Amino acid sequence: MPFDLDTWVQVAAVSGSGFAMGLGAVGAAIGEGYTAAQANLAVSRNPDLSGDIFKNMLVGQAVAESASIFALVIAILLLFLDTGNASMVKAAAFFGAGLSMGFGAIGSGVGSGIPGGQACLGISRQPAVASRLTTNMLIGSAVCQTPAIFSMVVALMLIFIDFSHLPVHPTWAALVGAGMSTGLAAIGSGYGGGLAAGASCEGIARQPTSTANVTTTMLVGQAVAQTPSIFGLLVSFILMFKSFPPGEPFSTAMGLLAAGLCMGFGGIGPGVGNGMAAEGAVRWVARRMSHAGDLMRTMLVGQAVSQSTAIYAMVISLVLIFVV
Repeated sequence: MPFDLDTWVQVAAVSGSGFAMGLGAVGAAIGEGYTAAQANLAVSRNPDLSGDIFKNMLVGQAVAESASIFALVIAILLLFLDTGNASMVKAAAFFGAGLSMGFGAIGSGVGSGIPGGQACLGISRQPAVASRLTTNMLIGSAVCQTPAIFSMVVALMLIFIDFSHLPVHPTWAALVGAGMSTGLAAIGSGYGGGLAAGASCEGIARQPTSTANVTTTMLVGQAVAQTPSIFGLLVSFILMFKSFPPGEPFSTAMGLLAAGLCMGFGGIGPGVGNGMAAEGAVRWVARRMSHAGDLMRTMLVGQAVSQSTAIYAMVISLVLIFVV
């Protein structure tokens, strides 16, 4: 049966809502489950500290839950927001918003659960530094949420900015691509940041006197691991705000959609790889504080090489937007 514009906008809104919450539930559940699994291991090692471990587990799970709460907010907005003047451009924006938030919550949810679990294990080994471990866990987990926040920002912009004055073709492809760029790129950065934060909690439990060096290395490593998601955010902004004249060939629309997919998928591996490099450096800084500078330097060089693939993806995305 024929669909009018209002129906198409509603279809995009409800399907975007489903993607946002369905995908957004994946990462947080895995991260919370990991935290709980490590908490059980910690209790089995030191049953006398079960109360402290239990409280730390709940705090860690609460932070990991944040990514799915972001997804819930976007899903509710898409379901109940007054769509106003219907247009196919608005339909594409709503669908892109759901994809951005859904994919963007996966890595942050999983990543935030890793330091929560390692902090529980650390408390069972070093009860005297429980507060220090919890603080470090919260800092590391908060950084892991950054890519999910980027995704939520893009989703909110797609929902609330009026793109109706733009031509349907090729704007629809640009807006869907914008959602995919930030959403997919956030997966690797969120998870990679969690690897570094988990190693930090482990290192502090192993050597409490290394807290300052370990935390510094963790934050530097996490900062580099966030850059693929920043590249994804940059490409999303370009796709949302670059003007495209009407009547462009179909290949132009596919190029814009491909640009978002290229940067999105291209950011996953570098985010994870940068997190692995940071995880190794952070873990060994706790054991070899006298060589913290050497470890930091090795980490940064290794991350720079891993980062190059995200740069390649960004270059191709920009070529697809401005040249093809």
